[in-house]
Amino acid sequence: MISLKIGFLITARLKSSRLPLKIIKDLNGKTVIERIIDRAKEIQGISEIVLCTSPNPQDEPLINIAKKNNISYFLGDEDDVLQRLFDASILHDLGYFLGITADNPLFSIRYSNLIVEEIKKGEHDFIKIRGLPFGTATYGMNTKALETVCRIKTIVDTEIWGYLIDKPDIFDVITIKATGKLQRPKLRLTLDYEEDYKLINHVYTNIPFVTTLDLEKVIDYLNDHPEIAKKSMASKE
Repeated sequence: MISLKIGFLITARLKSSRLPLKIIKDLNGKTVIERIIDRAKEIQGISEIVLCTSPNPQDEPLINIAKKNNISYFLGDEDDVLQRLFDASILHDLGYFLGITADNPLFSIRYSNLIVEEIKKGEHDFIKIRGLPFGTATYGMNTKALETVCRIKTIVDTEIWGYLIDKPDIFDVITIKATGKLQRPKLRLTLDYEEDYKLINHVYTNIPFVTTLDLEKVIDYLNDHPEIAKKSMASKE
């Protein structure tokens, strides 16, 4: 029987060349990765948060951050992200998990909760969100389905892996569609370039919040300040 234990896995490395050490940059008093951890702690139904990194010495600062923030960490394959996620899931006895990469410090807590609700409804293999601002969508995955992908895939470098499991003809894939003000797929809120950091740091500095910055407040702020929003309207990916 598949475990009903649901985890939240954060994929993190410190190897970025376009924006060096981007996930430990400061966002109003905390690092980017710590802002992600804070958001993960607000998702309902999560049994364990795991920072999934590598044994490479350059990633050692991430271990210290995990310890400081009282979450688990896992040192897995440097290049095979899917294998790293699978091994972390097995170690922590996760039947399902939500995931995000560590350069998305504004991911939607509300839609992450919707993924958890879908997981509890049935044994879906892959749950994705469509229509949110770029960089704010988490995903949900069944560990057994991930095991199948890891067994049959023919590549090792799986930093980009969505196409390997987003196959409705093979897996049970469902899509949650963003609605209302959060339906802004052309808005860029990820962290990959210096201008991305300037934008995200700006909203974290100028919008009042207590523990986590509400994504809806970010959208409202950018709607009221289009000159700021212009910096993120088009993805460079």
